[in-house]
Amino acid sequence: MPAPKGAPRARRTPLQALIYWTLVLGVWGLIFVVGFLAVFATDLPDTSTLYDVKRQPSISYLDRSGALVAVRGTQESPPVDIDKLPPYVPAAFIAIEDRQFYHHFGFNPWGMVRAEYYNLTHPGGPLQGGSTITQQLARNLFLTPTQSIRRKVQELILAVWLEMHFSKKQILALYLNRVNFGGGAYGIEAAAQRYFNKPASQLTLGEAALLAATMKGPSRYNPAANSERAARRATEVLNAMVETGAITPQQRDEAFAHPVHVSATLASQRAQYFTDWLDSQVRSIIGREPTQDLVVETTLDLPIQAAAEQAVRAGVAAHAGQGVQQAALVALDGEGRVRAYVGGVSYAESQYDRVTEAMRQAGSAFKPFVYLTAMNAGHTPQEQVVDEPITIGNWSPRNYDGKYLGQITLETALAQSINTVAARLANTIGTNNVAATARRLGVTTPIQTDPSMALGAVEVSPLEMAEAYDAFANGGYRVHAYAIERIRTASGQVLYDHSLARQAPQPVIGQPSLSEMTEMLRQVVASGTGMRARIPGYDIAGKTGTTSDYRDAWFVGYTGGFVTAVWVGRDDNTPMRRVTGGGAPAEIWRSFMAPVLPRLQSQPIPGGGLPEPASPGPASPDAIANILDHGPSAPAQAPPGPAPAAAAPSPPAAQRQTQENPPF
Repeated sequence: MPAPKGAPRARRTPLQALIYWTLVLGVWGLIFVVGFLAVFATDLPDTSTLYDVKRQPSISYLDRSGALVAVRGTQESPPVDIDKLPPYVPAAFIAIEDRQFYHHFGFNPWGMVRAEYYNLTHPGGPLQGGSTITQQLARNLFLTPTQSIRRKVQELILAVWLEMHFSKKQILALYLNRVNFGGGAYGIEAAAQRYFNKPASQLTLGEAALLAATMKGPSRYNPAANSERAARRATEVLNAMVETGAITPQQRDEAFAHPVHVSATLASQRAQYFTDWLDSQVRSIIGREPTQDLVVETTLDLPIQAAAEQAVRAGVAAHAGQGVQQAALVALDGEGRVRAYVGGVSYAESQYDRVTEAMRQAGSAFKPFVYLTAMNAGHTPQEQVVDEPITIGNWSPRNYDGKYLGQITLETALAQSINTVAARLANTIGTNNVAATARRLGVTTPIQTDPSMALGAVEVSPLEMAEAYDAFANGGYRVHAYAIERIRTASGQVLYDHSLARQAPQPVIGQPSLSEMTEMLRQVVASGTGMRARIPGYDIAGKTGTTSDYRDAWFVGYTGGFVTAVWVGRDDNTPMRRVTGGGAPAEIWRSFMAPVLPRLQSQPIPGGGLPEPASPGPASPDAIANILDHGPSAPAQAPPGPAPAAAAPSPPAAQRQTQENPPF
């Protein structure tokens, strides 16, 4: 019978209370989880796109001989059958990315807690991730890399969905075929071809470990761009494989005994600054974003590019004690083709391109424009001048060493980079006329015409300086630096051909000014401030440049119709320690040019000088192409175009024009 009204209820036993509250909390927990998941599942991506492959078309850049320089965009290869891969290939990824792959249902709670605890107890250090392979696949297939709670929850939901619809083997196959391996390679087949020039089915144990190492960060651990960092990570992968029993210690040691060789072209990741420079040009030329894979044939010469990068790295390292941190180098042939292009010491550490983006004061490297203007106005190299203190307005320039040489020739003044003579000369002929000369030769940035302009108080880029000096090197003609010969689709349709856009060369330096300037610039190297740029057996002409407080140092030189501009300095524009243009830049220039000149087949002139051209016009395009042809590679065929304009005979010095823009 029921208990009397008002009688006390029987109390639950502890076990009954535990069951009761467990059920209550379970119901409310289930309600919360359902609601929580419903909120974050409202905008889940469409999983029907699982097998859709959407990618940015690739752009393959070739050097002048057809060798691959770089690939931008994405490259995807047909998916590989996981059963055709050596067993250690998938095992490498499981060992380093998700040891519990075969034992979880999409996510690993303990792994997530362990990673979070590590990150909290190691502030400021590299973060650890707790994502499983299934979570990574979900993120790669359906989500963005954005770090947010919503994305993380959606990643968990999709990981569980994948586990419910696919077997572990299928998930692993999807992962290996779709993950980003860096360098534009998506999927293990594309990565194997990109880095090792072989199919994934032929990967060695060491190569598999190196590819698995990239999963920690495709850019940071790219085996081509960051080989040392990738190798250290690959060692961790091999050790992890031993710990999981995927391989034996003997197999690991055998892998260590056979170093992995990344593709010879890709190992250097050469010309990354160059490729960046061309990327926007390609889109501008074709007038739209590419919708299919493109091939860009460039003017670059990979062996010459390799020499340039090596010279820059070695030169900066050799002068690091003097505060040199960065450098830029660009080399052009007589028609303005870019043969080498180095925008900095390390692209992996800094993508800032100092060839075109860095505007730095030219220092004394600007003085040839002053002297050329003077030659055009009737002055001569052997004209006597006096090196003595001078004041122009309220400006009193001083020489580098604080000394004065007295009576000297203009040739000596340029060779020794005498500031007082250049300042007086520019003041006499007019700084406006000097600016006009510089602009005519190729300086496109604004040029201030204060008296200090004569000493290079003008900001320029290395590419501008190379273009301007090219007129001295090629017989007096203005060049517009270019690097794209042709753009075509992967199927062969030509979208752009530079030969069809070529214009007749424009003469900008006449005779005898050209021969006089060449003689004076040769003396800079033979007996002046540029002596460290000398190369035995070759006639070199050029000019050093050093700015106030040693913030910038330059050497721009040429021989055999080939011009190279070198700049060194610091990105923060702070001073170096007594670094002059005749030091680090001249040494880098020589280190680059010495091995390059034989390849260019530039003929040395024993005991003689640079040959004086019979007319202000350059050699014919075919002749220039022959001079700059290199070694066993395919020769550069000069594209057809209009012949150079015939040059009128040069008037004698006494009859030369003296107006602001003398006719040439």
